[in-house]
Amino acid sequence: MSRNYFGLLIGLFALVSCVNVNPQERRQHADMLAIAHDWQQLRLPTEQFVLAAYASKPILQADVLAVYIEGDGLAWLSDSQASDDPTPLHPVSLELAIHHPLGAAVYLARPCQYVEPGEARNCRQTYWTNRRFAPEVIEASDQAISALKQRFGASKLVLVGYSGGGAVAALVAARRKDVVQLITVAGNLDHRAWTEHHRVSPLEGSLNPADGWRALQDVPQLHFVGERDAVISRAMVDAYASRFPLDRRPEVVMVPGFDHLCCWVEKWGDLLLERRDVISHLR
Repeated sequence: MSRNYFGLLIGLFALVSCVNVNPQERRQHADMLAIAHDWQQLRLPTEQFVLAAYASKPILQADVLAVYIEGDGLAWLSDSQASDDPTPLHPVSLELAIHHPLGAAVYLARPCQYVEPGEARNCRQTYWTNRRFAPEVIEASDQAISALKQRFGASKLVLVGYSGGGAVAALVAARRKDVVQLITVAGNLDHRAWTEHHRVSPLEGSLNPADGWRALQDVPQLHFVGERDAVISRAMVDAYASRFPLDRRPEVVMVPGFDHLCCWVEKWGDLLLERRDVISHLR
């Protein structure tokens, strides 16, 4: 991993240093955030993993369900040491889900995030480092989303992914027929372009969303990227979009003044509500 890239990540972590690196305190932080907004914790067993989720309390029936998928979390502690627990320092997708402006929303963590040690089936470091988008990871996320869809009685899905969660959202959307909108926020949609840009090791064993463009060309898409984002740049998102035919190319929206963390949560409702195409899919 390049030292410049690792230094960038450390800088991002420093912005949220009020949250302790201890996994238990990271889980408690998300629990308190959920409780403060009258949300509840869920556990979703899949064949490979137990996935954590948060949903409003009580769970209300909805025809359209927006599923917010978390980013990569605390994958690395240094440029050579992987984390023992990928639970995020800052659960951006959870905050986005809580601020979802219209209709029903639910939050889905990535494998091995927010789970207690006794639930951590198959939680090996490879699943939040080089194999973070492995076929079994995407299959588990897909199974969990189907379970959430059933709980809400939904018939249609809007998938929203933040950072690495954008890759998971796209890869899940590519295998389903019930996704009416794919939205990403600073999404890692072409991890080959991402690793090449940051001069880090390729994500061997991971599926690449850009390779799934054929299955995604009929899915309405909207991809937000921050003008000042040094982690996921406009060029990386454009590398994904350029794989599509011109008449099927997904829309990429650069948001002035935003970076990888700021100011998605604060402005999320406004960003979505000003988009009539998005509103039509949320209803």
